[in-house]
Amino acid sequence: MNPIRRILAAVVATALLALAPTAVAYAADNPYERGPAPTTAALDATRGPYAVSQTNVSSLVTGFGGGVIYYPTSTADGTFGAIAISPGFTATWSSISWLGPRIASHGFVVIGIETNTLLDQPAQRGDQLLAALDYLTTQSSVRSRVDSSRLAVAGHSMGGGGSLEAAKDRPSLQAAVPLAPWNSDKSWSDDRVPTLIIGGQSDTIAPVASHSIPFYNTIPSSSEKAYLELRGASHFFPQSVNTLTGRLTVAWLKRFVDNDTRYDQFLCPGPTGIALSDYRNTCPLS
Repeated sequence: MNPIRRILAAVVATALLALAPTAVAYAADNPYERGPAPTTAALDATRGPYAVSQTNVSSLVTGFGGGVIYYPTSTADGTFGAIAISPGFTATWSSISWLGPRIASHGFVVIGIETNTLLDQPAQRGDQLLAALDYLTTQSSVRSRVDSSRLAVAGHSMGGGGSLEAAKDRPSLQAAVPLAPWNSDKSWSDDRVPTLIIGGQSDTIAPVASHSIPFYNTIPSSSEKAYLELRGASHFFPQSVNTLTGRLTVAWLKRFVDNDTRYDQFLCPGPTGIALSDYRNTCPLS
């Protein structure tokens, strides 16, 4: 071999050996990382990198009214974190069902629930979200795909208020994402779960000034929190595909359920542009 090539080969080999332990150590530090390196375009797409399957849950289950489970079809990456999502007052899962396959396609198991009655209040919806997670991890047909130590909740309107209730009642949850949340309780100083609240600037049913913003302000900064406000959005923004809602929801779940710091870039300092009217957070994330 040419002496110069021999020297170059030795330099490259030494560099690779130096990098290898770092890569191994990083993988060992975060065994929950799933999927390719994220980009804004990938998060804004209607589907992520995982093919998704779904299965229905009977209304005869105990604790909630049934629903639909969405999950990554492949088992090659092991188990996944999971999230239960509740619709709002008088609404059914179909009203926000776009969230199910979208979140699942980024490497999560999602259970979109039906409530016991359409008139259930936030505290009842919170209990049902937790019952759905318990069902998902212990009885469902996909329980072997779920890491029961990495669970989250979300919901719209009273379902969003219910996700706050669930976070308060089960502080071991890894994340909560209330969407246009409604709750008569305005103080969440006992919320210890990383919480992303998304509100609509023009919401007249759960006005951000009396719901989302007080909720955000009372959550301790030590819990990690963020508040995204969508410019001109009504109370019903989660009932149709919303790019920023999809992007931030997935990024929040990736960061706190999967402990994937690759997603910090989408949360800190956070999104900008005409589509939002406010963004607050506890950056830097820890």
